[in-house]
Amino acid sequence: MTTAAPSLFPVPEARAGTAGRAAADRPRWELPSLAGLLIATAALLLWDLGSSGYANSFYSAAVQAGSESWKAFFFGSSDAGNSITVDKPPAALWPMMLSVRLFGLGSWQILVPQALMGVATTGVLYAAVRRQFGPGAGLLSGAAFALTPVAALMFRFNNPDALLTLLLTVTVYCVLRALDGARTRWLVWAGVAVGFAFLTKTLQAFVILPPLALLYAVCAPTRLRKRLGQLLLAGLAMVVAGGWWVAVVELWPASSRPYIGGSQNNSFLELTLGYNGLGRISGNETGSVGGGGRGGAGGGGGGGWGETGIDRLFSGNIGGQIAWLLPAALVLLVAGLLITWRARRATDSLEGMARAAFLAWGGSMLITAVVFSYMQGIFHEYYTVALAPFVAALIGMGAAVLWEERGGKAAALTLSGTLALTAVWSFVLLGRATGYLPWLRWAVLVGGLLAAVALPFAARAGRRALQATAALGVAAALAGPFAYCLTTVSTAHTGSIVTAGPAVAGGRGGPGGMMGGPGGPGGTGRFGEMLQGGQGRQGGMPTGGRQGGGQQGGMPPQGAMPPGGTAPGGMAPGGMPQGQGGRGGERFGGGGQGGPGGLLNGARVSAAAKKALTTGADEYTWAAAAIGSQNAASYQLASGVPVMPIGGFNGSDPSPTLEQFQKYVREGKIHWFIGQSTGAGDTEGGMPGGGGRGGPGGPGGGTSTEIETWIKANFKESTVGGATFYDLTAPTAPTA
Repeated sequence: MTTAAPSLFPVPEARAGTAGRAAADRPRWELPSLAGLLIATAALLLWDLGSSGYANSFYSAAVQAGSESWKAFFFGSSDAGNSITVDKPPAALWPMMLSVRLFGLGSWQILVPQALMGVATTGVLYAAVRRQFGPGAGLLSGAAFALTPVAALMFRFNNPDALLTLLLTVTVYCVLRALDGARTRWLVWAGVAVGFAFLTKTLQAFVILPPLALLYAVCAPTRLRKRLGQLLLAGLAMVVAGGWWVAVVELWPASSRPYIGGSQNNSFLELTLGYNGLGRISGNETGSVGGGGRGGAGGGGGGGWGETGIDRLFSGNIGGQIAWLLPAALVLLVAGLLITWRARRATDSLEGMARAAFLAWGGSMLITAVVFSYMQGIFHEYYTVALAPFVAALIGMGAAVLWEERGGKAAALTLSGTLALTAVWSFVLLGRATGYLPWLRWAVLVGGLLAAVALPFAARAGRRALQATAALGVAAALAGPFAYCLTTVSTAHTGSIVTAGPAVAGGRGGPGGMMGGPGGPGGTGRFGEMLQGGQGRQGGMPTGGRQGGGQQGGMPPQGAMPPGGTAPGGMAPGGMPQGQGGRGGERFGGGGQGGPGGLLNGARVSAAAKKALTTGADEYTWAAAAIGSQNAASYQLASGVPVMPIGGFNGSDPSPTLEQFQKYVREGKIHWFIGQSTGAGDTEGGMPGGGGRGGPGGPGGGTSTEIETWIKANFKESTVGGATFYDLTAPTAPTA
């Protein structure tokens, strides 16, 4: 690569060996700029963080349980009584559990660790890109990542994807450090990162392994035998880091540990290879939402989780989550490889390491994108956060390489063309949300095209003109995702399915057929209202859309809210279930009529129900039981006492069996069973056949039905705050 001045991406002519840039090479503006980037990222992710309440109550309940029971901490149990685990390994829960143990239960205590992971990911990405391409490239990559809408969403949420994304970024960073001099310890650290990523979200951690392992095997600057030995050591580190917990769980007597949630045979290995593994690719997910089985007919695939295909990541609502800079990343990947391909195979030169970086980040992006595009099982828009660091890295690196080569006509035209492509694509994405900041899409288009046209000629006008043109281009490229981020952080998100930005019709990535197709948040939030002159969102939520798995049928259009500001079904404004989101006392289980939520959203817990659960709760292992984890989690979080989720998340796990449940009742371990609401305002957020609670999704689904049938036949029902309670200590007949 050549060096041209003036440069926003200074690349020194030489460096000390291959160990990276020396401290003396740092320009004076670098550290203040890095500090500003990290502080701005933290401010974005921490802004009004508590508005989402317990966010995904499924995981928040497990965090609460782990803060009270070390056994629940280790296994990732849904309740402190250790009846069943969540359907993932517990690594993502551990930081939140420790936070709650130290500072008490609350929204901030649960979500702040997630936000800090976002800041850490930005820092690691900056360090990785800066090492070969300079501080300007590192800052651009960090900013592009922080302003990715789905990243702004998931690092303010309590799903495992936040820790997974951090660990995947660390993995690529460690592999690049290992390539720089064939350093064994860095490759071993990469294996450790993948191992812990496996304990975060199982097989998704392994998606990027093929391109990274192949890259090291071919390009590391040492003899082949040593390369293969290093890879074996890294693999061993990965197995140890990710396998110790699996070994303990599999060897632990099943009778004294919680049931493995999401499995049908109480086996973590079955969960890993089936429901959470290969089943996500093929669509054959026993126990899955909606019953599993291969989705879709014909070539489209995907079934209720949207059509599969190469355009999946660009279509509908998914495009606004991750695809703003994806076309540019693809172009810059090709350009970067063409420019650096003249380097020899080994990575003992600046050009060789630059090419290796393009192969590492680009290979990780491409293989992840292909998997997401064609997986036929459960697919949510927020999964795409795993792509965010790969896309952002390619943006920074590609821009740096083309900027350094801009004296050549091909590089200059490629840089301008990429900028024009990004402006046009942003114009398209902004137009998908009806009425959303119409002035912005035109400003982005005009500004981006002007910068693209002026860039090849700006150098002749002087340094300031060149820098101003580059700044205009960067601003135009990032304005769209920045607006989406502001909308995201100013909107509360709860439930199991959440999306960033405004509502978008025609979403393809979520559970389209089963949940109505379009999806997206229920409004632009306060930032969007300010940008639109205080008029708020235009058009309301499309039919079938939802914010965080709220009321079926989506949020009513603006102005359709009943008196008092509460949506039909007892939902708070913004699609937040009463008692889980909103503001004030309702955030953590306050008032509102009782009643069950759905498979993907939580229940509304009344003060009367909370009192019933807490009265004499110390005498029972579980104060209550309810079908489905979201229902049980809502009552557990509101009352602070263990509530057994019968059937796990989907209500489809065979845990407990009818015989086990009857034994618990005989031994006086469960006080209440919480059934369906008798109120008129019930939500029906579950899947078809679920009665608002989600229906059986696999072989074990009949277990929850058997338990409920037995309870109704042998115990008297009563209404407590709008919800149906059965007192399991008072059977209606001696033979119960």
